[in-house]
Amino acid sequence: MNERAAPTGVPAPVTDATAFHRTLPGYRPTPVHELADVARELDLGSVLVKDESSRLGLPAFKILGASWAVERALSERPETHTLIAASAGNHGRAVAHVASTRGLRCRVFLPARALAVRRRAIEGEGADVVVVEGSYEDAVAAAEEAAQAPGCLAVADVGSNGPAAWVIDGYATLFEEAHAQAGYDLLLVPVGVGSLAAAAARHAAAVGVGVIGVEPETAACLTASLAAGRPSAVETRGTVMAGLDCAELSAAAWPSLRAGVHGAVTVGDDEARRATAELAAHGLSIGESGAAPLAALRVLAADPSCSALREAVGLGRDSRVLLLATEDRTGDG
Repeated sequence: MNERAAPTGVPAPVTDATAFHRTLPGYRPTPVHELADVARELDLGSVLVKDESSRLGLPAFKILGASWAVERALSERPETHTLIAASAGNHGRAVAHVASTRGLRCRVFLPARALAVRRRAIEGEGADVVVVEGSYEDAVAAAEEAAQAPGCLAVADVGSNGPAAWVIDGYATLFEEAHAQAGYDLLLVPVGVGSLAAAAARHAAAVGVGVIGVEPETAACLTASLAAGRPSAVETRGTVMAGLDCAELSAAAWPSLRAGVHGAVTVGDDEARRATAELAAHGLSIGESGAAPLAALRVLAADPSCSALREAVGLGRDSRVLLLATEDRTGDG
């Protein structure tokens, strides 16, 4: 892949979280696996997978953002006794886990279409779960209202500042690890509200690699926003990629996405399911949200509609592609 100029206007990664994460019990870098047969099939230099199916005792990467956001927030609000979150699953579980380790109460708001297994997992961390009749965005609104009570603190991964920004900073640890573990020149990253993709964009700009967002066809808010040049909400109909079932981007993430992401690829539920099965055949337990980048790589490599994006990132036989597999097969969200 050809060298490219660093995008302008992308904030530098905040690396303070990495030292903090290294102090947490059970911390270790998550592994990077190679899919050599996929690279041969697609005529690429290498295809790698950053496997976030087990991170600090939880089945997803979300604990990196949640733990750092809570650390920062409590330094400003030490009187906090209850953490509040909205989630499709894994963010809420991560916040609940952090609350438990810090001796705090926790309340998590879930949209009605969140699966029962995710509700039970959050309750298993000791949190109270409130099911909201409506979408993820409705759950976010309910959580924001609940967080106005004295002693309560919203730990959101969507918003314009505060915890939403610190969540992005917390994800920098994942990319610092990856950069030390493997050589790559293109990142494919799942996009829900865009916090992880914003961290990817900051990392990519800093080290000179490309980054492409991956979204469900039914929740392509990054695609719509890049086309419009401004944050644009979309209607969502539900998807097996539950963690990516988001109608709009986080305001804290948008500036990094707008300036630093080269484009977005959308995938359907059937493509995500096939990618999940393909990863399972390689011995990797990855859910549909985490498998979406593999599905997107196949689209990017072969679909005529992606020719301009392939050219923009220089995808070719020397390309080294890193896919971010964000969660275990049992913990999509």
